[in-house]
Amino acid sequence: MENLFHRFSGLLKKAAHCSLKTPLLLAFLIFLPASNARSDQLIEMRESKYNNIYVYQKDEYISMTFGHNRRIFVESVYNPRNEKELPVVYTRYMTAGIVYAKSLESVLEIGLGGGRTSWYTHKYLPNTFITAVEIDPEVISLAKKYFGIKEEKYFHLVARDGRLYLTRNKDAYDIIFIDAYRGPFVPFHLLTKEFYHLVKTRLKPGGAVVQNIEPSTMLFDSAVATIRAVFDNLDLFDAGGNVVAISYDGPAHSTPELLKNAEHLQKRYHFFYDLPNMIRQRQPLTKLPPVGPLTDDFAPVEYLKSIEKHNRKWPNGQ
Repeated sequence: MENLFHRFSGLLKKAAHCSLKTPLLLAFLIFLPASNARSDQLIEMRESKYNNIYVYQKDEYISMTFGHNRRIFVESVYNPRNEKELPVVYTRYMTAGIVYAKSLESVLEIGLGGGRTSWYTHKYLPNTFITAVEIDPEVISLAKKYFGIKEEKYFHLVARDGRLYLTRNKDAYDIIFIDAYRGPFVPFHLLTKEFYHLVKTRLKPGGAVVQNIEPSTMLFDSAVATIRAVFDNLDLFDAGGNVVAISYDGPAHSTPELLKNAEHLQKRYHFFYDLPNMIRQRQPLTKLPPVGPLTDDFAPVEYLKSIEKHNRKWPNGQ
């Protein structure tokens, strides 16, 4: 199988021909000059303890962005006319994790943004308990105000650091979504071997962890190596400029096995984004990157983010 490190430059071209149902918007962590973003209509701006948050509207779409070092990082995009649309491509592929889980009783999301992934999951699995944990109360407030989410019997929002929540809460989950960024980087304590060991203790047998990873720097190599140091298996998905990584323990799933389950779930729940189509894009990691895992004692996330020389786009896992 071809080396995926060299494929990233073609992902946006590939996304333009994607077979999924709705027009594509560039994925998470699109960084643009602030002057470009301001050509959209600014609805609201808030400065919180953690972020400078901007909510814009352009045509029918509402976006939440975080400002960092004079750049804008897109966190979430929402179409009020269709709450089941996921305009940001990688969020569609996050839902592929549904296929991997042995059961679908409970889901945890760490990192809310506009809440589109967790709310989409909630609308299609209304009897699944979903908890979304977000460190910034202002993000939760704006998600409720502009992005169509609300507290319901099976949908809960918690304002807390994701790792602290896992430490204090002993519940176990069938799926754990991880999508926590602060501007251009993941907070270091959410990207270490110790963190993933904690995540693993909160996963039910047969469960899966689904994570959004920004692939354009050496941080990607380290993230993949760290996840794989904790979990037996890791599958990767091209996701419109980002990479979705799904990790799990036990025997490796085959593509035919996953496709069979995806077809069953698609027929039962009628997901807006076709699960079998996404599963066909899976690429199992078979070879680790030549870097060691990040640990609580050594997780130079911002430093790794800045490395340009010999930067590889995908892990040499094939």
